[in-house]
Amino acid sequence: METELDIPPTVTSPANAAVDWINNTEQSNYELTGVVDYDSAFSAQPGEPYELGLILCDGELCRREQVRVIERDGEFEFNRAEMRQAAIPPLLDPPVGLRKAWLDEQLEKFDFILLLFYRGRW
Repeated sequence: METELDIPPTVTSPANAAVDWINNTEQSNYELTGVVDYDSAFSAQPGEPYELGLILCDGELCRREQVRVIERDGEFEFNRAEMRQAAIPPLLDPPVGLRKAWLDEQLEKFDFILLLFYRGRW
């Protein structure tokens, strides 16, 4: 995964535009924190679709979103795409309502637990 600082310039504009599209569509406030599955962007011909895997966070929740991008005359068109790779799941952070219950359940089993949280993954 390429982090926000390492995103190749070729996919920076479409990735940022895709985040804006998702935020407008869902009325959300996600920020782009990484990109995966972007290799097809380098070989796509003008007007040919390619896919980007976006890692999005809004402060509380992080998720992965796969989008299909078509660039025409400097404008981007987006559609949701089906995720192919299960290595990075669509929902990266446990849902808010489940976090406390899961922690309580683990604390009943063990004397202590160590939580590691890195870029939206527990």
